[in-house]
Amino acid sequence: MVQRLKTTAGFSLAGMLRLFLVIGAIGGLELLCRGGVIGAFTMIAPSAMVVSAVRELGKPDVLTDLAFTFSNMAAAAMVSMIGGFAIGVVLHALPRVRHVVSPLLASWYAVPMFVFYPLLIVLFGLGRGPLIALGALFGLVAMVVNTLDGIDRLPPAVLKTGRVMRMDPMRTALLIKLPAAIPHLFTGVKLAIAYAIIGVVAAEFILSTAGIGKRIAFAFNDLDNPTMYGLLLVLLVIVGVINAIIRYCEQRLFARWGRT
Repeated sequence: MVQRLKTTAGFSLAGMLRLFLVIGAIGGLELLCRGGVIGAFTMIAPSAMVVSAVRELGKPDVLTDLAFTFSNMAAAAMVSMIGGFAIGVVLHALPRVRHVVSPLLASWYAVPMFVFYPLLIVLFGLGRGPLIALGALFGLVAMVVNTLDGIDRLPPAVLKTGRVMRMDPMRTALLIKLPAAIPHLFTGVKLAIAYAIIGVVAAEFILSTAGIGKRIAFAFNDLDNPTMYGLLLVLLVIVGVINAIIRYCEQRLFARWGRT
C-alpha cells in the first residue's frame, strides 16, 4: 500500500512538472511573439492561435474536412494494426521467411514513403484510397516489428498450449498469442497510430481533394498564418487527446495485468 502511494505521488509530481514546463514554454512563446522578438510573419502568438482555431472550427467546411481526415486516420490505423499483427504472427511461424524479410523491416523507414504516392494514385484514384494506403504503409512495419518482439518474449509453455489443445494457427494466434503478447503489443499500437496520422496528414499536404492537411498546405502557400497555425493547433489538440486516451487504456491494462 505504501509503495503504491509512493508510485502515485511520483507520477503526480512528474505530471505537474510536465504541466509547468508546457505552461512555461507557451507563456515564453506568447511573450516573444507579443514583444516582437518573433515576427507575425514567422509565427503568431499562442493566444492568437486559439482565437483562429475557434474561428476555423465554426466553419462547416472545416468540420467536414476534419471528419474526412480523421476517418482516413482511423482506417489507416486499423489496417496497420490488424495487418501488422497478422504479418508478425505469420513471420514468427515461418523463421526462414522472417530471416529473409528482417533486413527489409530494419530499413523500411529509410525509404521515403511518398515515392509510392503516384503509384497509389494510379491504383486507388484521387479519393481516400491513396491517403489510407500511405498511412497504413507508415504504421504497418512498426506493428510487425513489435508483434515479433512481443511473441518472442512469450514463455515457450504459452506457445505449447495451442499445440496441446490442438488449435489451428488462427485460433492459436487470436486466443493465445494475442492476449499473452498484449503488454508488448501496445508499443506497436501506439507507433502504428502515430505513423498512420503522420502518413495521412502528410499525404494530404502533397495532393488531396479534401482534408485538414490540404487546408493547412493551402494556408501555408497563401501566407495565411492565422489559418495555418489555428488548424495546426486543432490537429495538435485532437492528436494529444487520442494519445492521452491510449495512454490511459495502457495504464489500466497494465494495472489489471499486474493484479492478475
